[in-house]
Amino acid sequence: MSSRSRFVALGAAALLTLSLTACGSDSESADAATCPGGTIRFGVEPYEDPAKLTPAYQVLARALQTTLDCPVELKVVDDYSAEVLAMRNDQLEIAQFGPLGYVFASQQAGAEPMVSFADANGELTTYTAGIWVPKDSPIRTVADLRGRSLALGGVGSTSGDALPRYALREAGLKDSDVKIDYAGGHPEALLALTNGKVEAAQINSQQLATAKAEGSFDESEFRQVWRSEPIPNDPITVRGNLDPAFKERVRKALLELSPADVAKVGAFLDVDPPGPLARVDEQTYQPLFELASTLGLSEGDV
Repeated sequence: MSSRSRFVALGAAALLTLSLTACGSDSESADAATCPGGTIRFGVEPYEDPAKLTPAYQVLARALQTTLDCPVELKVVDDYSAEVLAMRNDQLEIAQFGPLGYVFASQQAGAEPMVSFADANGELTTYTAGIWVPKDSPIRTVADLRGRSLALGGVGSTSGDALPRYALREAGLKDSDVKIDYAGGHPEALLALTNGKVEAAQINSQQLATAKAEGSFDESEFRQVWRSEPIPNDPITVRGNLDPAFKERVRKALLELSPADVAKVGAFLDVDPPGPLARVDEQTYQPLFELASTLGLSEGDV
């Protein structure tokens, strides 16, 4: 979710496909005009252990299958760049991206944001990136990370990569001033800290809530030395080169999902209790486009 300054090459990632059973004869007989390709492929990036994510997204995908009246095939991808590549190569019709992942998917694959996760009052939810250290650590500020080891979640992650590195820059540090260790995901970064493998780690508010609920993180034993501004939650997007009428059907179907349909996914995103999904657009994520520009990230970096 070894230190390096560039993103993993797109061609290196593979897709793990998890098929859902069609919801009935009407969906099974849907033609390409109604359901492009006959089956709608829904991609999700692995911001949590795929074994945990899959059951939650199967609930959402089955509900979408019913409201959209198309067979839906769930695909949990290998990493952030794999999902962008899959949409760019017309292998995904719908995909949930992290906010920064959406920026690159928009630029490379024409991804268009449809909806995101709202609370019970219908308000779009947010989360924060954070850097944590043991409570007795001499590290008090981001500037104190010079020469120290820092676990980051994964290359291309909004809260697990870009925002912590932006915090380093704001503190006058270069990436090379810190011993950056990409742990392989948000849970892995947290474990690197709790197991004493690193001196600091990124832990976003979503992962923090999950770990506390599971009993795998004792907040009293650690301190947060940095927290980002609120980040709008992940958008669910549709591929831009699809028929406009179909794209509108997708948005309508997503907005019709009930809170119960999205509750299991919402729990991973610290949305509890959830409301129905809320409409979003490119402007919602404009701060992330600005972040990519500030860090000098381009299409070749993801």
